[in-house]
Formats: sequence, C-alpha cells, structure tokens
Amino acid sequence: MKNISFSPPDITTNEKNRISEVLNSGWITTGPTVKRFESRLAKYCGTQNTVCLNSATAGLELILRVLGISDGDEVITSAYTYTASASIIAHTGAKIVLADTKNNSYEMDYDKLSSLITPKTKAIIAVDIAGVICDYNKLFNIVNYKKSCFVANNPYQEAIGRICVIADAAHSFGATQDDKISGSIADFSVFSFHAVKNLTTAEGGAITWNKALPFDTEALYKEFMLLALHGQDKDALTKSQAGAWEYDIKCLGYKYNMTDIAAGIGIAQLSRYPYFLAERHTIIKQYNNAFAGTNIEFLAHVGENYRSSGHLYLTRITNIKEEKRNKFIQKMAEDGIATNVHYKPLPLFTAYKNLGFDIKDFPNAFNQYQNQISLPLHTKLSADDITYIIENYIKAVKEV
Repeated sequence: MKNISFSPPDITTNEKNRISEVLNSGWITTGPTVKRFESRLAKYCGTQNTVCLNSATAGLELILRVLGISDGDEVITSAYTYTASASIIAHTGAKIVLADTKNNSYEMDYDKLSSLITPKTKAIIAVDIAGVICDYNKLFNIVNYKKSCFVANNPYQEAIGRICVIADAAHSFGATQDDKISGSIADFSVFSFHAVKNLTTAEGGAITWNKALPFDTEALYKEFMLLALHGQDKDALTKSQAGAWEYDIKCLGYKYNMTDIAAGIGIAQLSRYPYFLAERHTIIKQYNNAFAGTNIEFLAHVGENYRSSGHLYLTRITNIKEEKRNKFIQKMAEDGIATNVHYKPLPLFTAYKNLGFDIKDFPNAFNQYQNQISLPLHTKLSADDITYIIENYIKAVKEV
C-alpha cells in the first residue's frame, strides 16, 4: 500500500542553497532578499509594487486597515471559504456579511450580491477557490452600479470612489483570466505562500494592487510597511546603517513582516514556478480524463478565457451527503491516500454561530460542501501515484 500525502512542499537543493546564502549573508530578517522577492513578484504579476508579509491573513487585514475600515462598516465575503477571509473583518471592528454561493458553484452568487450591499459596505472580499479566478468583471459591474450608495470615510476610499474589490488570491498565484494574471485584476490581491501552497516560503504572503488605481504607489507601499513593522518608520536594515539608530513610531502597528530566510525560499520557488504550473495541469488532465462519464464531478480548471493555478483538485460525488462523503475519505485513508475537504462553510463553525450565522441561510454553500472531496494535487506525485489515486477513488465510489 502507498502512503500519499495531500500537499507536501516541493523543496530541492535550489531552495536549500538560497537559504544557505541568506544565512551566510549575516542578514536573516526583513532585508535585501525580501526586497528582491517583492520586485520579482511585482514583475511576475505585472504590478508596480508588492508587499511581502508573514501571511496572507496579515495582507487581508492590512488592506482593510489602510482603507480605514472599522466599527460601523461592513465587508462582504463568501460563506464558502477558510476563516481567514472573514475573521480579519471582525479584527477591524467591522461587521462580517456572508454571501451564499451560486447553486452548484464554489463562487459567491453574484446575482444576489447587490441585495447585501448597504451604505455601510466598504469592501467585498472574493475568494479564488482552488486557483480559479472569480468573475471580477461582474464584481466591478456590481460595485459601479451601487456607486450612488457608497459613502467614503478615508482618502483611499475616496480615490477608489466605490466599494473596494479585494481578491483573496491565496490559491490563485499564476492563474490567468482574459489575458490578465492574478494579482493585477482586483483592486487589491493577496497571495498565500503557506507550506501547502503552489509556491511556498514556509509561511508568508503578499499584497499587490491594480496599477490603474489613482494612488501614489510608493506612499501606499510605505504605509503598508509602516503597519507591518509596529508603525516604525525605519526597518532593521535601515537602522543598521552607521549612525541611523534613531526612529519614530508613527502609529500603533503590527508585526507582519516577512524574513529574508522566507524570501530566499520564495525566490527559488518562483524560478521553478513555470514547471510547477505545467505539472499541476498535467495531473489535472489525467484526473479529468479518468473521471469523465462517472458520477464524480470536478471543477474546471481551464476555460475559454481562463486558466487556473491548479492549486486544488475539487471533486463532488453526486447524490450523497456528509455521512457517506466522510466514509469515502476514511476509505481513501485506509488505502494510504490523504484527501481533504475545501471548505466547511463558515456558518457551521462555533465562532460564526456565535456571531449569529445559521447554515440554513446558506443552502447552496452547504450543498456544495456535503459531497465535496479534494484529491492530492502536487508536483511530488509520481505517475504510479496518480494511477493509484484514480483507481482507488473510482473503486471507493462504487463500494461505499
């Protein structure tokens, strides 16, 4: 029997050499390697600037902070996502507003989204699940249509002139839509470089923003960095220069910076990223071909105007519910195959129930979840592994 992990990191001597270089440089916290990584990410995404942080969660929260979102404001996100998309809204003091998904979809129901918008709505956080970019054309149409009820209370909000569209792009680094790459489409986008992501820095994340926005991009970059480093107006590298020890605390900021060690891993991963994307899509094709014509539904990663990052392979088994789905997961585990569920809708969790959310108000999200199983999809899988997963999954579907 095999032992197939769900999503191990793909680490080679390339990454190890980069880590050694950073360690030997004598500079391991935020410094020149982070700046190089930011520059390369910005070039890859076609943006003017990128801010590297210690997580995507930090990135989402800092965007809300920069936008001045706080008590009395509302931010909309999907009920079908990981908690990080929503918890950061509560951290600012704003109200979490959850949207149900469309029927048989992982994306928010755009047709019903307008009804959730009020004069208190300051942002919408859309979620690029599995690396498939959301329909941002529809989202921009919605927020532009609702401009008349938008009330700005911050200079950045005034500059945007409407509800801000934020991409939780934790899954979609490298994905494309309408010849645009993730990170350059929404007003702001946030990537995750967590250990299980396509590109990893062990822990980490990054913010990008649309270069069409009427911002002083250098001033915005400095504001993000100020918030990410305790509100300190000099980073450690600047302070280390001869006689430059003195600094000011401009605001009560946070500790969200990325280290040079993490950025070194990221630079190595980015150099290999075209290979990662190609391998993931090769595996996706093998899965798709094997499951075509069965009662195993799968998310489309390629369409007429889009190509995903291939982060997760999401399947659904038709006409089953939670109890039987969980038996499939157990059967696959017994065969040495790690699977997962993406995602348990937020209203099913205690913390969100305590906020007043009820899963009965999100029927499409629940129906999407109750028969969903994610299969291993990563560059450490061998051809034999993929065949083994396919054969055992089809067998389990027939037997359980």
